[in-house]
This record gives sequence, C-alpha cells and structure tokens, in this order.
Amino acid sequence: MIRCIAIDDEPLALKQMTGYIEKTPFLELQEGFENALEAITWLQDHETDLMFVDINMPALSGMDFVKSLNHAPKVIFTTAYSEYALEGFRVDAVDYLLKPIGYPDFLKAAEKAQERFGPKSGEKSQVESDDNHLFIKSEYKILRINLSDILYIEGMREYVRIHIENQKPVMALMSMKKMEGFLPKARFMRVHRSYIVNLVKVNTIERNRIIFDKVYIPISEQYKEAFQVFLDKNFLV
Repeated sequence: MIRCIAIDDEPLALKQMTGYIEKTPFLELQEGFENALEAITWLQDHETDLMFVDINMPALSGMDFVKSLNHAPKVIFTTAYSEYALEGFRVDAVDYLLKPIGYPDFLKAAEKAQERFGPKSGEKSQVESDDNHLFIKSEYKILRINLSDILYIEGMREYVRIHIENQKPVMALMSMKKMEGFLPKARFMRVHRSYIVNLVKVNTIERNRIIFDKVYIPISEQYKEAFQVFLDKNFLV
C-alpha cells in the first residue's frame, strides 16, 4: 500500500481528495490537513509515501511547503490555477491535477505514483468465484461479495468498481473482460464497454438505458441485440 496524506484549505476539496484516496485499492489514507503547518508537525513523527497538496493555501503555500521539506515524500499537486504547472514539475512532482478534479484524473495520477514506487507498492487484486459469491483478494484482505447483492459493475481503466446493494462500492484491479469471465452468464450481462449488469436487478429501462435508482446505464449497439433477446424472454410487451 502507498501511504498518503492530503492537504487542502478548502474543507470540501479536502473531503473529496481523502474520499478518492480511501476508495483506491493501492492507496492508504493516513491523515487529511487543512493547512500545511499542521502537516509539517505531523511529518516530524510520521512517515508517508505520497502527498496530495493544494498549492494555493494561506500562511504557507503548497509549493513552499514541499520546498521546505528536507526529504519530501512524492507529491501530486492540486490547484485551480494552471499557471503553477511548470513550477510543480520543477520540484519533481509526480503529477499536477487541475480543479475540479474527477476521479478518473485522480486515478491516472495515482497510477503514475504507483509506477514510481515499483511493482511491490501494490499487489494486484485477484478474484475467485463459486456459484453464489465472488471472493476478491486485495492486499491482506479477502472480501466475499454475494452475487445476488451486486447491482452492476463499472469499468474504470485497469479497475472495476462493483456496485453492491446497500453497501459501498468495492474496487478491484482487473479488466472488465476478466471480471466478465468470473460471472455466471445466465445472471450477468455486459451491456456496454464500461458496464456489466445483474439481470435479476433490472427493473426499469428507459430510452435504451437501464436505470438503477439515479444511475442511467447505456446499452450500446454492440450489446443491444443480446440484451433484446433477454427482454423478449423475460418481459411481456
């Protein structure tokens, strides 16, 4: 695991960044700070591997904070101002994220950091399955997920996010194609390059989209015919 801290003087931005860290399988959130001075004090007694640091902060800017450290951890800068990008790379920043920051951009930057730490920094998640469960191995944990509780699975670059009924999503480091192979074809169907749905949970379809609460999952042309066969067998016209 890559140990991380986040620093941002805006509470909502800090909450977003710490949330992104917590749901990324190879990152471990240690602390979040609303100013760099608190982080300096904390770093005197703790070790960390990676910092997500806002540049524009009162008292001590993120850039000056990083420059003040004798042995700075790796850093990914976050800011609303693009003109700081060049200076960020001068201090050997792993990456530079421009606000507002979406999770795909965050994940891409985190993966860059992971590459710098080498292959031992994060073990790939593995999946095993039986007729009723998925067993996801991630780091030192094994998570058992009931197939009947899965709503849908979302592909995100090299990861999949498993959306589970009444639970937080679970992320695994693997491709959609590999994940598809672990799922029983009678119960799960790929309807889009980025989505696999639990057919038992499909209740509402509107304008070529499957609706799960407030999430609209598109049915792409590539998978439309197979999904129509499912509809013809299971829904009365």
